[in-house]
Amino acid sequence: MAADIIDATMPPIHLLSDLLINQIAAGEVVERPASVLKELLENAVDAGGRSIEVQLEQGGVRRIRVADDGCGIPAAELPLALARHATSKITSLDDLEQVGTMGFRGEALAAIAGVTRLALTSRARGESHAWKLDAGQREPVPAALAEGTVVDVADLYYNTPARRKFLKTEATEYAHCDEAFRRIALARPQLAMQLSHNGRVSLRLPVGDAARRIGALMGDDFVAHARALEADAGPLRLTGMASLPAYSRSGRDAQYFFVNGRFVRDKLIAHALREAYADILHGSRQPAFVLFLELDPAAVDVNVHPAKVEVRFRESRAVHQFVLHALRRTLADSGAAASSIGPAAGPPAIGAPPAAPTAGPWFSDRPSPQGQSRLAMDSASRAYFDFAAAATGGGQRRDTTSPSGDDARSPPLGFALAQLHGVYVLAQNDDGLVLVDMHAAHERILYEKLKTVLDGTPAVQRLLIPAVFAASTREMATAEAHHDTLLAMGFEVAAAGPAELAVRSVPALLARAAVGELMRSLLAELHDFPASEVVTARRNELLATMACHGAVRANRQLTIPEMNALLRDMEGTERADQCNHGRPTWTRFSLAELDRLFMRGQ
Repeated sequence: MAADIIDATMPPIHLLSDLLINQIAAGEVVERPASVLKELLENAVDAGGRSIEVQLEQGGVRRIRVADDGCGIPAAELPLALARHATSKITSLDDLEQVGTMGFRGEALAAIAGVTRLALTSRARGESHAWKLDAGQREPVPAALAEGTVVDVADLYYNTPARRKFLKTEATEYAHCDEAFRRIALARPQLAMQLSHNGRVSLRLPVGDAARRIGALMGDDFVAHARALEADAGPLRLTGMASLPAYSRSGRDAQYFFVNGRFVRDKLIAHALREAYADILHGSRQPAFVLFLELDPAAVDVNVHPAKVEVRFRESRAVHQFVLHALRRTLADSGAAASSIGPAAGPPAIGAPPAAPTAGPWFSDRPSPQGQSRLAMDSASRAYFDFAAAATGGGQRRDTTSPSGDDARSPPLGFALAQLHGVYVLAQNDDGLVLVDMHAAHERILYEKLKTVLDGTPAVQRLLIPAVFAASTREMATAEAHHDTLLAMGFEVAAAGPAELAVRSVPALLARAAVGELMRSLLAELHDFPASEVVTARRNELLATMACHGAVRANRQLTIPEMNALLRDMEGTERADQCNHGRPTWTRFSLAELDRLFMRGQ
């Protein structure tokens, strides 16, 4: 075998033909019809026109035609346009390090021409007529075209049938082309764009602003469940729209992130986005967003991937933190901010009698819902008072039924009217009706309070009668092994028998929680994961579990003051419109919507 290798001779070294070079390059640039469409659209965008029209046949396999009304290409430069490494967009390394155009390598058209039948027709501004050049021709010929450029690509992989076999069905290839079109269209609302397939127009997008373009491509449902985002920090700017958790999806098909107008999939950005949604979205669900990051072109390297979908930031950590905090701030706004009434009012102190309505503009012009008969407070309903008092120090009584100034408007979430089926709180504000899921809302409030309190030394509530519950052998061993960790979190746990655990103290915020259920969940976390990971990487998951067990349960009867206390705390809590599992905590019905339900005015 060794002799065979030694005696073997290699063929002589020779230059590859231009056609073969282009076909090799096409392996990186031209994966499928959508890859061709993407490159042609980027060139059309760089041409600086006002409109782009795309025509596809058989999912783009049979034909892709892209027409723009941009600056055009002079006749003398048409052969160069189809040559490898010929471009008008960069001339030096300095240009490459601060690319401001979509294309720049000068290899896409040559690579496409190597595996298709390509025709290029263009009329430069100021020329009397257009010129056309077919791939393989040496000289262009006169042609008819009003303005701009038309690139007509036919029969993808006609000369490499082995690669054509890897293409999918017409519907699948068209779906990929449609996606490539949408990515360009989202980033360029100043361009009128049209997409046709097999002679039928599927998308017609007029010139508009970013919000209108997002609505046209993402749908009204997305816009209705999304927050507008606009943030600046020095040279960084982030704009766009991000969905609320209620609009979460099972896949990543509605995630668009652009850097200087270029669609990218970047691991750094993806991590920042996941972290921003971590507190409000269930782990198996995916958010939807259309976000545009703008920064100095010299601060980002776009020449790191053949398809230009990956980038490398010069200051990656700064970009990560900027995107993370900008999105977190936007999502943290619950839509129930109490800005019109000053700081959010809290509940009265434990055991205090219901606050009587005080004279003022809130009560002088309208009947007060607080004047209704109040349900008697049972022992279970005190849980919310205990939580709120512990969270705020429990010392001062704060009025939940009177304004802090002369503002005649009610708080954003209004005043409580009643409790429905022991689950929902019905409230009235100036605009209509508000419906609150009391458990989900209290869960979010408690979770945010726990995150703040447990950053330091938590206040501890000693139980007058220890909570004793049956424990398995594993739970007994876990409680003993993690005694110090539990103590640092505010739980004093010790064995009360061969198969029993006694809890003698808990964090004050959880004084009324179902201690047995809470401890079993906590011990399961400590058993399945290292203690250091539970209190660091999995800290928020742990706190969410604790908040869920500590929140008021369904069928607990709340009094009107308790309901109002819950509403006021929601107004003062970030992300209060979503529970820890991504479900909405409240919704509103405007007077106009209520009127339509009952056909008033019709």
